Amino acid sequence: MSTSSWKGQKVIVIGAARQGTALARYLSERGAVVVMNDQRPPIQLQTAQEMLADLPVEWIVGGHPLNLLDGADCVCLSGGVPLNIPLVQEAFARCIPVSNDSQMFLEAAPCRVIGITGSAGKTTTTTLVGRMAKQAAEQQAAQMYSSLMTAGKAYPARVWVGGNIGNPLINSLNDMKPDDLAVLELSSFQLEIMTRSPQVAAVLNITPNHLDRHGTMEVYARAKAHILDYQDEQGQVVLGRQDPGAWGLAGRAHGGVWSFGLDRQEDYPGAFLQRNWVTLWNGQAEERVVHCSEVHLRGEHNLLNVLAACAISAAAGLPTEAMRAGILGFTGVAHRLEFVRTWKGAHWFNDSIATAPERSMAAMRSFDGPIVLLAGGRDKDLPWEDFARLVRQRVDHLVLFGEAAEKIHQAVGPLKSGGRPFTLRVCKRLQEAVRAAADQVEIGDVVLLSPGGTSFDEFRDFEERGEAYRKWVLDL
Repeated sequence: MSTSSWKGQKVIVIGAARQGTALARYLSERGAVVVMNDQRPPIQLQTAQEMLADLPVEWIVGGHPLNLLDGADCVCLSGGVPLNIPLVQEAFARCIPVSNDSQMFLEAAPCRVIGITGSAGKTTTTTLVGRMAKQAAEQQAAQMYSSLMTAGKAYPARVWVGGNIGNPLINSLNDMKPDDLAVLELSSFQLEIMTRSPQVAAVLNITPNHLDRHGTMEVYARAKAHILDYQDEQGQVVLGRQDPGAWGLAGRAHGGVWSFGLDRQEDYPGAFLQRNWVTLWNGQAEERVVHCSEVHLRGEHNLLNVLAACAISAAAGLPTEAMRAGILGFTGVAHRLEFVRTWKGAHWFNDSIATAPERSMAAMRSFDGPIVLLAGGRDKDLPWEDFARLVRQRVDHLVLFGEAAEKIHQAVGPLKSGGRPFTLRVCKRLQEAVRAAADQVEIGDVVLLSPGGTSFDEFRDFEERGEAYRKWVLDL
């Protein structure tokens, strides 16, 4: 459906979360007849209803009645709404178009868009690319296309960062101009129904995640691939070379392919590591960006995120000096290996954003000292065996919490005399887990909240979980 023809169209928006409420406002302001539907009871939707109180939005809550679809011209999904609920399946059966905020944004965006997805690292990478692009915009504002500007490089007028991270960019469409640049984080939930791709599309990695939603790795990987499937020959694709799932998509690209990894790929331009320098390769010459000692992020996985951000920025034509400026001083995003405080001689870190076992494993590998690990939350039907093996190698004290605690406990197995973990506690809730960790810490320990599961058994999202953890640690 054309985004210029919403007037009088009946649109059902399912899910009154961030993306759903942004969609409702966007469509209502363009003359659509919007019906907001959410399975939650009214008492849980007061904030969302207040946000849309100035608009003629109809609310149907407490369930998903199929008669909502009578006369509907389009159904729009918030990211957390699975495709297998009866209402969505009935929309497909009736051949009613199904869309979401990211699809509509790409259809209407007046400027170039960088889209970034991956099983892990996409929030850090998106934030870094946004910083690099904003540095380029500041350079343009300072120099105003003077002779000092590098020929052939992109200096956007204004930069917009959002999508699955922070602000749904559909909120900002009215203010965007053709010379701007949008940096969009995309999840598999958004991508699974999308039939539009951004001009620059990055897939960092594809590893087991969200199998509770997608069912199989094949379905999950297919959703991720949508980010590049609908590009034309002018599109640019950036792929993680260390990851077979991402790199295996190179043959599906319609335009240019860029890579990032720990070593140089002769046949493709991109970013790599050379003698502890983050380095760009354009197919003919190398250019250094920043020395690894200037990167203030922990772990090899974060170094790959920096390489990814440089490759993405290069594919978008951003200048090298903007990449360097974006990296310098960046200490990471909130809830991703975020230092909270030192207490009892132990260093406490918040990695609440780690909602898959693999992300928790990357966090464990980022520290050399003894680890007190808090893990749990809600499982996503993911394997925990590799996580358990690493715990037995690296973790001195394991504290489990939430719905997934028993499943993780079974994967780790019983304690063995003289072997790690030396202690194991199972708690119902995170606050209890923080207190249990506080009972175990010694000078020099790293206390690490890196759950490996989602927050939805106890919290609204990983941010609320991280903020609660931070508060409880600061209150010790």
